[in-house]
Amino acid sequence: MIKKLAAQVKEYTAAAIATPLWMVLEVIMEMIIPLLMASIIDNGVDKGDMNHIYIMGGLMVVVSLVSLTAGIMGAKYGAKASMGLGKNLRKSMFANIQTFSFANIDKFNTSSLITRMTTDVTNIQNAFQMILRMGMRAPASLLIAIIMSFTISPKLASIYLAAIIILGFIVSILVRKTMAYFRDAFQKYDRLNESVQENVSAIRVVKAYVREDHEKKRFFKASQDIYERLFKAENVIIWNSPLMQFTVYTCILLISWFGAHEIVVFDALTKGELMQLLTYCMTILMNLMMLSMIFVMISMSVASANRIVEVLDEESTIVNPENPVYEIADGSIAFDHVTFRYSATSDKPVLDDVNLEIKSGETIGIIGGTGSSKSTLVSLISRLYDVDEGCVTVGGRDVRAYDLDTLRNNVSVVLQKNVLFSGSILENLRWGNPEATEEECIEACKQACADDFICSFPDKYETHIEQGGSNLSGGQKQRVCIARALLKKPKVLIFDDSTSAVDTATDAKIRKALREAIPGTTELIIAQRISSVMDADRIIVINDGKIDGFGTHEELLATNEIYRDVYDTQTNGGGDFDEGGAN
Repeated sequence: MIKKLAAQVKEYTAAAIATPLWMVLEVIMEMIIPLLMASIIDNGVDKGDMNHIYIMGGLMVVVSLVSLTAGIMGAKYGAKASMGLGKNLRKSMFANIQTFSFANIDKFNTSSLITRMTTDVTNIQNAFQMILRMGMRAPASLLIAIIMSFTISPKLASIYLAAIIILGFIVSILVRKTMAYFRDAFQKYDRLNESVQENVSAIRVVKAYVREDHEKKRFFKASQDIYERLFKAENVIIWNSPLMQFTVYTCILLISWFGAHEIVVFDALTKGELMQLLTYCMTILMNLMMLSMIFVMISMSVASANRIVEVLDEESTIVNPENPVYEIADGSIAFDHVTFRYSATSDKPVLDDVNLEIKSGETIGIIGGTGSSKSTLVSLISRLYDVDEGCVTVGGRDVRAYDLDTLRNNVSVVLQKNVLFSGSILENLRWGNPEATEEECIEACKQACADDFICSFPDKYETHIEQGGSNLSGGQKQRVCIARALLKKPKVLIFDDSTSAVDTATDAKIRKALREAIPGTTELIIAQRISSVMDADRIIVINDGKIDGFGTHEELLATNEIYRDVYDTQTNGGGDFDEGGAN
């Protein structure tokens, strides 16, 4: 874990090295000051030598300025290194997430990934900065102060040593107890972010169903869970300060008492040396307090570090082959004894022994009940998932032989859930083709029956789309997404129930425009309405993960009971095909 995180320092390595060096210089200067103070008392004040006082006082000013400069530079480089680490961690996590297959994404929910890239990274930043500065300063200061104390009086310095051993034991107990609470608390942050994300993105649904009070209670519970765990952790941590203060004052009393005896009774110590010992006493115990804070910060960050490394270590289940193919001959598609499961432990496959042959340029309709695995079937074509058994071919080659970018640029999918991004309509359209001209974008929108409503906006194609396309209707979003897919000029175009939010007449216009605009492209149309697919060259009827029928509209009416029932239901005033379950 440490090696993985340290590798992310990268270009900030120099700053990370410079920080502890500046901190050591600061410590050395601080340790010289008590020596100069002792000299002023013993050789200046006691002997009445003002010249010595001036010289030592001047040296103290110089040493203090050097110490101040070193502290400032340490803070500067420490901030640069820690903020740089945070930047690189977020960049690396985000880059790795972009490589995830759908199977990888299924392992992490969105709120958890957000927490890991925000709260967890911030914890690592803070811990790293403290380690670079205090993690070097405190041990160095502690060690030098102890050595200096033993050179003055081993007997009195033994008091420090006993205090360090006792406090070290107590702090280790406190740290172990707090780590469990912090680990649990950061997992609860996922639920809090999940509540916020869902509430904000679905605020219209919340208000439509008058669920504001329910959402408030849900958020309060998530917040309360975090509060309770952090409160328990803080209840343990608060013992750190009083224990430190008790130890500091006890050491001061003991050193003052025994030091006075050393001066008055045994004449084995000077007043300046006693002052020096008391100064080192404060230095040692204050640095012990800093070390305890470092341990607490590390205990907080360990849980965060593990969560971050989980994302960095996650390897995509779908990768490019060693020698990928960069050309796709045509839009022909074949499923050869394909079986697929979302989980390797599942007993029942989602798709079971699927066999299909689709010619290039064909328009294929796909009909099936909710939960029949229609979306899963088409997801395998663009290799959003990999099959467990059998193979899927496009253009006569196994999809696993192609370069991923090449395959997905030639197999364009208009997903069931339409997603638009913050920015102008034109910017969203160019997701399909970054090099597309405005004229090409407009033409694609005309084919998708989106040009009319876009031109009705005051800013037309420069109209700003809010996050998630919340300022557009469902049908408008669908049509923009279709236009975006058309700009790819793909060999295979998949519509995953992507016209469900438009009326039947508009749906028919879109189908007609597509046939004229991309006649050589293979089209796969998932739909609930028979009217959306009945003019297709052939229609697939899928039921419970198996192909129940494959033929023309007329053939299926004559031979397939499921298709005939759906047709009769819809043409006699019924609704969409729905057999229950989840798609």
